[in-house]
Amino acid sequence: MPRLSTGQSSTQPETVDVAQATPTRCGHVALIGAPNAGKSTLLNRLVGRKLSIVTPKPQTTRTRLLGIATEGPTQIIYVDTPGIFAPRRRLDRAMVAAAWLGAEDADRTVLLVDAARGVDRDTRRILDRLAEHGRESILALNKIDLVRRGGLLGLVDMLSQEGRFDPVFMISGYTGDGVGDLKRYLAGALPQGPWLFPENQLSDMPERVIAAEITREQVFLQLHDELPYGSTVETEQWEDKNDGSARIEQVIFVQRPSQRAIVLGEGGQRIKGIGARARAELERILERPVHLFLFVKVRENWVDDRERYTAFGLDYDA
Repeated sequence: MPRLSTGQSSTQPETVDVAQATPTRCGHVALIGAPNAGKSTLLNRLVGRKLSIVTPKPQTTRTRLLGIATEGPTQIIYVDTPGIFAPRRRLDRAMVAAAWLGAEDADRTVLLVDAARGVDRDTRRILDRLAEHGRESILALNKIDLVRRGGLLGLVDMLSQEGRFDPVFMISGYTGDGVGDLKRYLAGALPQGPWLFPENQLSDMPERVIAAEITREQVFLQLHDELPYGSTVETEQWEDKNDGSARIEQVIFVQRPSQRAIVLGEGGQRIKGIGARARAELERILERPVHLFLFVKVRENWVDDRERYTAFGLDYDA
């Protein structure tokens, strides 16, 4: 199976020479947009494997994630970034800073706009900043399956007058409509050069981090609005067993004892449900049996802990 990661995250991977008949291309493509614009869903579709967690909650993605895909002789390194919004606290500021940094460092930038939602306040801020810096971007109207074509054309016309967008794509990350056209365009638009990752690697994120994200996804999905920012998940132990299975121990950290009780649920039923669904998803992604053990601990004010920001790959002082 393709590798999710080499096991160690690296922002400057070693160059890998891929021998092909035609010149190879390689580059970074940043996916930016307002919260819930569909960046993570699109990333998973482009890579062909679930790497980034997806929930209906805004700001699910907390840090930048690389998803690696190939299209002919081109290796495309997608940069999934946190949603860009008006920050109110330290974690917000760090997430937004990470998103803009991902865009600034990329060879090409794709602005995703939720076609059903149109230009909201967060999208307006993004448009203003792109215009301020005179940066040309690719526009992708996402979730076209939810909008009539007449409305799409009007939105394209309005956005084309707002910024420098070339070209414009109408896509649905959920159904896959138009995504192939976007991927083929990007493959031809990136600069010539050697591939930066091995051919079968899908991400720079270690498997143990992806596993923690999968469990955090289930915490978000099953707790609804009860713990919007009050939890995080860390993989503390990972053992590859002789029978091919993986034994994984994770800790769900919350900020207060009352939140711990919410995660556990009456008689431990909620944590069992979270664990069962996370384990099933991990087995699907890792393609092998998983023995998942979850623990819930209180870590007060983890959102202001500099060490946690380092683990997330975020700038504490942003």
